[in-house]
Amino acid sequence: MSVLVEKKVVRTLFAMALPMLAGTFAMNAYHLTDTWFVSRLGTLALAAMGFTFPVVMLLVCVARGIGSGLTTLVSHAIGRHDHEEASRLVTHGIMLTLAVTAVMSIGGYLLITPIFKSLGAGAAALPLVSAYMRTWFIGAPTMTLPMVGSGILISAGDSKAASWLMIVGTLVNLVLDPIMIFGFLGCPAMGIRGAALATVISQAISMLWLLRLLYKKHRFLAWRRWTAAEYGLSLRRITGFAVPSVLSMLLMPISATVITKLLSGFGYEAVAASGAAGRIEMFAFMIPMALGISLTPFISQNFGAKRLDRIQEAKKWSTGFALAYGGLMTAAFFIFAPHLAAIFTKDPKVAETIIAYIRITCFGYGMMEVHRYCGFFLTGLHRPVAATLLNGVRVLVFLIPLSYLGAHLIGLRGVFWGRLVTDLSVGAIGFAWASHALRKANSSNIKEDGWTPMSFGE
Repeated sequence: MSVLVEKKVVRTLFAMALPMLAGTFAMNAYHLTDTWFVSRLGTLALAAMGFTFPVVMLLVCVARGIGSGLTTLVSHAIGRHDHEEASRLVTHGIMLTLAVTAVMSIGGYLLITPIFKSLGAGAAALPLVSAYMRTWFIGAPTMTLPMVGSGILISAGDSKAASWLMIVGTLVNLVLDPIMIFGFLGCPAMGIRGAALATVISQAISMLWLLRLLYKKHRFLAWRRWTAAEYGLSLRRITGFAVPSVLSMLLMPISATVITKLLSGFGYEAVAASGAAGRIEMFAFMIPMALGISLTPFISQNFGAKRLDRIQEAKKWSTGFALAYGGLMTAAFFIFAPHLAAIFTKDPKVAETIIAYIRITCFGYGMMEVHRYCGFFLTGLHRPVAATLLNGVRVLVFLIPLSYLGAHLIGLRGVFWGRLVTDLSVGAIGFAWASHALRKANSSNIKEDGWTPMSFGE
């Protein structure tokens, strides 16, 4: 049954988003607790975590890009009542995810020193970075499957299970972090390496539960002899969506790498502060993220059902929600920035930078979410290349040039002003782009299965 094309639009979106709210809270708490516990080890350890962020994001973005392609395709298969196709896509998608993750992890493990030296990690920070990433790379495959699998569960209308998947991983990580970092209950104190090990173990538990859900509950895993033609068909379809999504998401770690290198010129305190502030502000996007996770499968199923009126209504409501909630978060974060900074550091220089970061960038929260939602709309309308181009405009045309210009003209705070101008500008561009794509879809002759000759184009 096409579970997302029948009930009222707002009711359907929020029915999907509400179970995901606990999951997105858990996902953000996951990163925040890691950061908080590591911050107890000192500014240098916190800076080391800041250096790991771009590399961690690289693998995360590849996994989420594959997951985005799978979510879109599985949503269509479910909408067409084709469970066999959905099962084939999920099975082959998981195999693809594991293969890509293994290659990236082995390469990253062997190149830790040159990678992080190029990011600006000096002799003091590099041993801590290496201790964290060696453990993280070994366990990376356990982290990518839950990211891919949560979208599949949402496509099947099982957002509660997807949410619990995130919650359980976070709770296990919360328990293991202090035990492994500081050495409690007979466990040796492992410092920053303990944070990485806690992450690997908690995500391994989530991965095993996910595989059980996909195999037992939804019967999406089919282990049988596949022909080369079947493998090839699945890979072509998945990569047709996944490659643009991966390229789009890769722009995030690329920009994070460039910005981290730029910030390292202002000292370890700047890297530590920006890394902590970036994790703090993730809570500003927690509730909008729950809605955003639901948008791609909703748009995809309704596009396949030719219910463009429902897509238009979803666009109106989601944009209004992003702006209203963004305004609320702007006020809250601006007022409470000093209190948030105090949670993570006692270093006055680090605290000052965290406060500056939050109080400048918070004014772009609403439009940043509008931009993100528009990318989901373009993907759901079978315009993955357009979604990639939109992110390319954000990173390559606005964020990186404006960050360097701001740093040159104003100094460290200029980097944050560059981010604000980027969010405001690209939010407006994204809204116009998604509106154009929806108008074009309305005027096009859509084939019976929901595909058009320009599926991977504009």
